[in-house]
Amino acid sequence: MSIYEKFVHAVEDENGALKTIDISCPDNFNFAYDVVDEIAKAEPEKRAIVWCNAEGEERVFTFSDISRESNRFANALLSSGIKKGDYVMLCLKRHYEYWFAATALHKIGAVMVPVTHMLRVDDFKYRFNTAEIKAVISTYENGVAERIKEALTLSGKEAILFSIREDIDGYINLSRLAEMQEGFLKRIETKASDSMMMYFTSGTTGYPKGVIHDYSYPLAHIVTAKYWQRAEDGGLHFTVAETGWAKASWGKMYGQWLVGSAVMVYDFDAFDPKMLTQIINKYGVTSFCAPPTVYRYLVKKGTPMMPSLKSASTAGEYLNPEIFKKFYEKTGLYLNEGYGQTETTLLSANYRGIRNKEGSMGVKSPLYTLKLVDSNGKEVKTGEIGEIVVVPENGKKPIGIFASYLNDSELYENAWRGGVYHTGDSAWMDEDGYFWFHGRFDDIIKSGGFRIGPFEIENFLIKHDAVLECSVVGIPDTLRGQSIKAFIVLAPGYEASSELEKEIRDKTNSKLAEYKWIRQIEFVSELPKTISGKIRKKELRDTTS
Repeated sequence: MSIYEKFVHAVEDENGALKTIDISCPDNFNFAYDVVDEIAKAEPEKRAIVWCNAEGEERVFTFSDISRESNRFANALLSSGIKKGDYVMLCLKRHYEYWFAATALHKIGAVMVPVTHMLRVDDFKYRFNTAEIKAVISTYENGVAERIKEALTLSGKEAILFSIREDIDGYINLSRLAEMQEGFLKRIETKASDSMMMYFTSGTTGYPKGVIHDYSYPLAHIVTAKYWQRAEDGGLHFTVAETGWAKASWGKMYGQWLVGSAVMVYDFDAFDPKMLTQIINKYGVTSFCAPPTVYRYLVKKGTPMMPSLKSASTAGEYLNPEIFKKFYEKTGLYLNEGYGQTETTLLSANYRGIRNKEGSMGVKSPLYTLKLVDSNGKEVKTGEIGEIVVVPENGKKPIGIFASYLNDSELYENAWRGGVYHTGDSAWMDEDGYFWFHGRFDDIIKSGGFRIGPFEIENFLIKHDAVLECSVVGIPDTLRGQSIKAFIVLAPGYEASSELEKEIRDKTNSKLAEYKWIRQIEFVSELPKTISGKIRKKELRDTTS
């Protein structure tokens, strides 16, 4: 019996497709005690983490290791004054200490606030001014610790500062402090409704918002891991994500450990698609999840054989069918797209046991009731574009949906206006119940009276061999209201020229209705992105307004 079956009752069909699911979350559920520690008791030598870094170092941690080390970290934090309800920022990249610290914070009842090491001083300052951060646990690399200290000074705030592994001026060495602690911790009671973690959203249209999840959140990720990513008991799952954003919760801890799969962690700074495939092959990764950007690079630079890999999934942005097809041709694996937000768990996907429709967001999760509605909240017909909303059952917030926005009840109430959760994303649904992404409402281009989703145009652009990455936005146009402009990062071996610009534009426009034609192209060295890797269309629009 897998650990998740204590809390989850799932009904599957003869193909293994999930038909119904019921999650029973105890009032005092705590993932650290009720999953990590329980697996450690039942199967102490079961793999939890396979870790390596770019320097060639390797470590394997069992659930017994995670249980013991998280207890030591918890005791160290408690001895330093950290207590239940305190907000603790984690900026630990992909260091294995992240898993010790995260589990420890859950055990204490402190609120974990993961952030990326790529934050600059002003980014840290904003977060310190927005949230009452009691402590920070920081990496010793990339000058992060110094930026944190500077940001605290500028914000006029104080926090207990912890480093890992190495001594840093002004920081307590948490690794050394933890080594002196007992590996036992008496359970500290928490409620499933207590705040467990907070992510700052990527901020595509404004300042980042603090999204708070409670202790029931991990259980909802059983669907993410088992039925979308196809993580297996005894397998090895590899999600490409830094621990500072929500994709890490989706793919590097909760659902995977519930299934009984170990997680593969590659601690690196510079993205190298060749190295990722070497990791997959060396360690025998069985399931893989990465954003579309990774698959674009893999396909453009030649996808090698990965014989251990049984499944591949993607989310974060929406995958161009051209990449989907080429990856399948190289590996024989369908790329299973999924959809969700920082505020949610997996809302829809191409799940195990159902037909994969390339380019679609798949069908809705059995955990949720999804509808597509117009601006008046009326459900649209099949084939029509509407906003994706989550409808609660019996007026109760569904499990896995965020509990609140930090210090902003008005924003939270607006997100739940009309009694449903508004995602702000638009899509249409086909006759088989598959969702097809159309765009963010704030990314919709209005040209000549037409509403145009940029994704469709980007799909055609990416098919050109010269296009490595692209993003389409609407720019001011006195005649049309908005006209369409494409920003393009060229693939290796291509150089910007007026001839290439004309070739790309003409070839793409020949496949589009006239009202969707690209009017301008700008070649750029890189596209501005959020810390989670999403393209900042607002920033691109601002450069041309």
